[in-house]
Amino acid sequence: MQSKSGQDLRRYFPEIAAAAITLPERDYVLDGELVIPTAGGYSFDNLLQRIHPAESRIRRLAVETSALFVAFDLLRRNGSDLAVMKLSDRRGELEDFAKKCFAHNPTFRLSPASTKLADAQRWLMAVGATDGVMAKRLDLPYQEGNREGMQKIKMRRTADCVIGGFRYGERPQSAGKKLVGSLLLGLYDDEGLLNHVGFTSGIKATEKRDLTDKLEKIGAERSFTGNTPGAPSRWSTKRSSEWVPVRPKLVVEVSYDHFSGGRFRHGTTIVRWRPDKKPTQCTMQQLKMPGRGIRL
Repeated sequence: MQSKSGQDLRRYFPEIAAAAITLPERDYVLDGELVIPTAGGYSFDNLLQRIHPAESRIRRLAVETSALFVAFDLLRRNGSDLAVMKLSDRRGELEDFAKKCFAHNPTFRLSPASTKLADAQRWLMAVGATDGVMAKRLDLPYQEGNREGMQKIKMRRTADCVIGGFRYGERPQSAGKKLVGSLLLGLYDDEGLLNHVGFTSGIKATEKRDLTDKLEKIGAERSFTGNTPGAPSRWSTKRSSEWVPVRPKLVVEVSYDHFSGGRFRHGTTIVRWRPDKKPTQCTMQQLKMPGRGIRL
């Protein structure tokens, strides 16, 4: 098995590297994705925990939250370059490889694939199982370094959220006045605690001045009573972690594509403001939709 960085794979996901050595075939190149399953789907937060300098911590997490490798393409097998083949033929090779090599190794899973629209629609509705479905042309060879012939289809949903705080934009506007750059979103849990669940930054330039004034008037010492915005990390700057709490009075409806681990996984888009809705009505319950998940 090869990866873009075999050293990184052995370091951050030793359980995957160890399992790969036990596969019956030795000469192969798989393309796939690392996932860490949880009761509610897959945990992106648990994946991020692996990027840690302490080897002892990584090995402990490899046992406590073991990862899986979900294979969706096979590029080389027994000296043959399969990348030049069209996807429909590579899929057949991958399914044969999985049947031979994955049956007794649960660390490796075969990604489901189908040409039926009904299957894709069912996968999109799966709660927490995925943030989208990848559609690919069957007649193309492997596309390295580009997204030619493929498209990710995402389920767009909406949720009413409480504004629990905001961040100023990086650049001050005219007269040196700082304007809002992004809004911090909150939802109430079953215990009545307001949890930080993400952010939105798609604020119209024409609305920023009035919105900044409105937010500054309801500033508070504390807003979120459950999970709060995180402290600076290796991926954030001191400025990006600074935020201003506000009293939970404003409600906004946002659209999102994926929610897992208690957070919107990507930035959300403002749909409309909801002055007609009470902040306490903005609960986690609205995110729960019917679905069974994808079997791997």
